Amino acid sequence: MQARKLPRHLSTGLLLAVAGSVAFSGKAIVVKLAYRYEVDAVTLIMYRMLFALPLFLAILWWATYRSTQPVQPMTRRDWLGILGLGFSGYYLASSLDFLGLQYISASLGRLILYLNPTLVLLLGWVLFQRRITARQAGAMALSYAGVLVVFGHEMTFDGWHTGLGAALVLGSAISYAVYLVFSGEMVQRLGSLRLVGWATTVACVLCLLQFLLLRPLSAAVVAPEVIGLSLINALFCTVAPVVMVMMAIERIGAGLTAQVGMVGPMSTLIMGALILGEPFNAWVLVGTALVLLGVLWVSRQRD
Repeated sequence: MQARKLPRHLSTGLLLAVAGSVAFSGKAIVVKLAYRYEVDAVTLIMYRMLFALPLFLAILWWATYRSTQPVQPMTRRDWLGILGLGFSGYYLASSLDFLGLQYISASLGRLILYLNPTLVLLLGWVLFQRRITARQAGAMALSYAGVLVVFGHEMTFDGWHTGLGAALVLGSAISYAVYLVFSGEMVQRLGSLRLVGWATTVACVLCLLQFLLLRPLSAAVVAPEVIGLSLINALFCTVAPVVMVMMAIERIGAGLTAQVGMVGPMSTLIMGALILGEPFNAWVLVGTALVLLGVLWVSRQRD
């Protein structure tokens, strides 16, 4: 009996969602590889944003001038919102993530970032008194238990460095969760691509200014490998995932795209073991499974 084919838009959407998740997960691997060439986080993130800026400007231009939907004029409140979201969602989140990855494995870093849905729930409870159900609380406990399993395993090898790195990456996850909580109204007004274009442009400018304020220009002289890895990071692990995930959402919806995105932590785990030589053992597998189950449960409760 011949297998039934998926509708073309569904199969394309699923492929885009998988590719976007894997590409985004590769960011941590690329960053860890670049750190082998004695580059600091401020310089590394500067190069990432420098190479990504022209592409984000192109996305912004397309969303503003080539969109088939009516383009809403920008108000003063919109501009202030974009500055705040660009700072929290991309500049601060990226900076803390890059700093944290100096101290912890790519796998643990990715698992902490994957707690975003649970952090959004917690922020909604703290800021807007939104009720958290018993099932959602159980799902969050499952996810945090998974991170603690991997965190405890790494603590036995690197002590306080693991604690510092995990705290920095958790700060990154909280910063991006703030972006998600406060971006809802602006997405409705401006559209997702237009908002992403503006917010990422703000973040790119802030990262470039940060480098100019904190480092001498001579710090921009880095190994050729760092330039190559930064190009890969900007093109394939930063801009491409944004576009692919947006295209996937258009075809299969946000819920299914988020669920397919759960291949991300597993892909980081596999790439970390194969490329970086990171541990691939029962502790890491159990922790990853707990995080994925918890996030899947929370996501379903929010549907």
